[in-house]
Amino acid sequence: MYESHFGLREVPFGITPDTSFFFSSPHAQEALNTLLVAVRNGEGFIKITGEVGTGKTLLCRKFLAMLGEGVVTAYIPNPYLEPRTLMLALADELEITLEKDVDQHHLLKSITGRLMQLAGEGKRVVLCLDEAQAIPVESLEALRLLTNLETEKRKLLQIVLFGQPELDKHLAMDSIRQLAQRITFHYHLGPLRRDELDFYLAHRLRVAGFGGARLFSRGAVSKLYAASGGFPRLINILAHKALMLCYGEGRQTVSSKHMALAARDTGAIKSRRIWPWLVGVAALLATAGGLAWALSK
Repeated sequence: MYESHFGLREVPFGITPDTSFFFSSPHAQEALNTLLVAVRNGEGFIKITGEVGTGKTLLCRKFLAMLGEGVVTAYIPNPYLEPRTLMLALADELEITLEKDVDQHHLLKSITGRLMQLAGEGKRVVLCLDEAQAIPVESLEALRLLTNLETEKRKLLQIVLFGQPELDKHLAMDSIRQLAQRITFHYHLGPLRRDELDFYLAHRLRVAGFGGARLFSRGAVSKLYAASGGFPRLINILAHKALMLCYGEGRQTVSSKHMALAARDTGAIKSRRIWPWLVGVAALLATAGGLAWALSK
């Protein structure tokens, strides 16, 4: 596409979670440190939350890549599964051979046996569940029961939940309060700050092979932050579109005009902007209604 035009080896702003592009912003690094410390301490449940597009999946993959040989990892990207199917997915990740139509008792027995075997080899087992806000309540309770398994020293299974803020609402339910009480390490992943955006862009461009001077003008960066709110996924989408527009004109620097056109073409930007406006209008109408009611008294 435009790679050779800008002197790049690859597209720098893809939305596929590629750990080589992981950017150690203060938020991301603190979240990663929280995960590594929690696993080292043997905690049963760990929780990472963040809005859509803040980089939770990329953080999860970076975390898994850093755990080393002493840790056996299991990753379930779509945990919208009833308890039995979730247990089968875990068994598959742990490379457990099961009989056809295995019943619940023998399924749990096989998982327990595998966890005991790995513990005997001195290995930790970490299960990461992405999009954890989608896990049914019954499946969350099944996971809690699994974390009851432990040796005299530590848990046999550690579980990390990556989810949108809706996950907190699920965990606040009275029926699974025991699980919520077990989450001793948690972190909320926020968007990038304005002063981090230049470093973020430079980092991804450098990883992609860019060796030139400034590729995005200061005006373009300002418009990019205003349109994206600092959310990495939106940043990547807009930066990619702006680069295509710049390439289409045969230019070497992305201008504020390119970024404005990219933002105008992106539907997520429109929806991100309209909600604050609607909230403001609703608040204004509520205030006006209250005032009218008071004057009528």
